[in-house]
Amino acid sequence: MRAHPKIAFIGAGSTVFMKNIIGDVLQRPALANSHVALMDINEQRLKESEIVFEKLVSSIGAGATHSLHTNQREALTDADFVVVAFQIGGYEPCTVTDFEVPKKFGLRQTIADTLGIGGIMRGLRTVPHLWSICEDMTDVCPDALMLQYVNPMAINTWAIAAKYPHIKQVGLCHSVQHTAHELASDLQIPDSKIRYLSAGINHVAYFLKFEEIMEDGSYRDLYPALHKGYAEGIYPRPESSWNPRCPNKVRYEMMKRVGYFATESSEHFAEYVPWFIKRGRDDIIERFGIPLDEYPKRCVEQIARWKDQLEEYKTSDSIEVPNSVEYASEIINSVWTGTPSVIYGNVANKGYIPALPEGCAVEVACLVDRNGIQPTRVENLPPQLAAIMRSNINVQELTVKALLTENREHIYHAAMMDPHTGAELDLDQIWEMVDELIEAHGAWLPEWISGGAKKKVA
Repeated sequence: MRAHPKIAFIGAGSTVFMKNIIGDVLQRPALANSHVALMDINEQRLKESEIVFEKLVSSIGAGATHSLHTNQREALTDADFVVVAFQIGGYEPCTVTDFEVPKKFGLRQTIADTLGIGGIMRGLRTVPHLWSICEDMTDVCPDALMLQYVNPMAINTWAIAAKYPHIKQVGLCHSVQHTAHELASDLQIPDSKIRYLSAGINHVAYFLKFEEIMEDGSYRDLYPALHKGYAEGIYPRPESSWNPRCPNKVRYEMMKRVGYFATESSEHFAEYVPWFIKRGRDDIIERFGIPLDEYPKRCVEQIARWKDQLEEYKTSDSIEVPNSVEYASEIINSVWTGTPSVIYGNVANKGYIPALPEGCAVEVACLVDRNGIQPTRVENLPPQLAAIMRSNINVQELTVKALLTENREHIYHAAMMDPHTGAELDLDQIWEMVDELIEAHGAWLPEWISGGAKKKVA
């Protein structure tokens, strides 16, 4: 074992995210001298990330080194950890296409990166590139652990495990941590006094327990307080939501109906189910504060904000390096040093949640130490929660099946089974919409879908 880990960062042109992850890593004493291989196919963004990386090292006083790569295999060679964070097709043209084509058919979305027709199309664009990373890892770093931060998380995790079961991987998201903080803020209880248990699938997991740690060491169930606060109009508190455009009412309403609070934001959750975004029912949109077309708005804002941040980074001698809520540094530290930790990770279901299909991607608490990612088992998932999850798993399974078998028909099947799409469109509309999306995406999709157009890489 070498003295310091090598971390390959695939998609390092996602500079703000790279800053958060690597900033966390370099603040840990055992990881401060890591070598980070920054890889992206966009050389300009890669150079921008190098500027930020060097400022991180200087600001923290770490001894980390780095290398720049536009060649994926080269960056992966002898890596101990592989962080993956990229978006195939970017905001333009692919995300715009995923919103604008469905809108022609009256199908409105909020984020469109996880489920629904937007999530399906993103999965079809993304999985082949993740598989290419797995191919290279098999050859040049077979023992490395992949920390996969790409959406659609569940589809990606399932597809990797199905085709490359030997690759060590965990899909990572921050929805559990963020939501725990939001609920603690609503309740006005410090995060340090909260204990919880979550389980399900990515973005459709639920807090099965949400408790306050009392002074005498006992635990107080906080669900009665959450139900009472929502019924009285106290929760959600506007200042508790991280997104001012979405007041978090969707998830409180779902808690009222099914008894448990979902871990992903209301703007996400609204498009995973058939009850909130309804044609001709803008009263529902207004009542629950659902921000339609949220992701494109967010992309435009982030692009503008990044331009200002980059100029600031170029001229400043140091940059602020706060701790993020991401799990990556905790995982890397635990595997490298053997110091145990607990994270929420997305893994292939091997009986971890018996109520859900074997092999699907589930999100559960995982012990991490020198032995790697060790998922825990969750029995007795409430049946109403399992039913909501299965409606999403159907779409994920058919998308993965399409990719594994290269059967274009399963793309239509995935779309018709999507809860939101099926509630809004008839079968002819779904088939026509999928055809238009495939044509519009063209060479961004695998050749077996797009009809042989020359494939692009991003």
